[in-house]
Amino acid sequence: MRFLFNFDKINAMKIKLTALIKEMNNIGHSPATSTNYSYREENGDLWVSRSGIDKSSFAPDDFIRVDYNGVKIDPLSPSKVSAETLIHCSLYNLFPDANVVLHSHSIYPVLLSDAALTSMKFQGYEILKGFNAVSSHESLVEIPVLDNSQDMEYFKHELDYRKEELQYSVFMIKKHGFYAWGNNLFEAKRHLETFQYLCECEWLKNKK
Repeated sequence: MRFLFNFDKINAMKIKLTALIKEMNNIGHSPATSTNYSYREENGDLWVSRSGIDKSSFAPDDFIRVDYNGVKIDPLSPSKVSAETLIHCSLYNLFPDANVVLHSHSIYPVLLSDAALTSMKFQGYEILKGFNAVSSHESLVEIPVLDNSQDMEYFKHELDYRKEELQYSVFMIKKHGFYAWGNNLFEAKRHLETFQYLCECEWLKNKK
């Protein structure tokens, strides 16, 4: 019965995250087959979305179990893990309380990142309190921006080197997309929506 309970919990998480992935796709976070997602079980197992799938048709079975180096547990499975799996693994290694990682290619953060150097700065918005580390709209929040790269070891190194800058549970990859994470699905979604809203506000304000 104990193993059945754990199995049911795994399935429940897959179903909830699958529903969110489809919702995010519907509002423009995952054009084409872009973006990747993951969660960590209570026992420490990692599950990452498989590569190359249209997120409008994503299903619970499209998650693949991997180790903390991003290698899939079942080598005989024909499914291919996302090319950015090592980013997820790096975040879970850096933040032991993180249990969900979300990725977005939404347009406003991507456009805004083009002019960013090493960070994107926000201040004065009430929505800033959507980040755990912020208690006032007057806070100056800087979200780190990393250069885009096909080398996942680069991201592993940069995330480790810039860990102190990741206090808001979000980072941006220039002209690519952003990652948001949290202790649970609700928290990760809140961080994603907070950053998305801030970027949209800044982009529209600057284009007046």
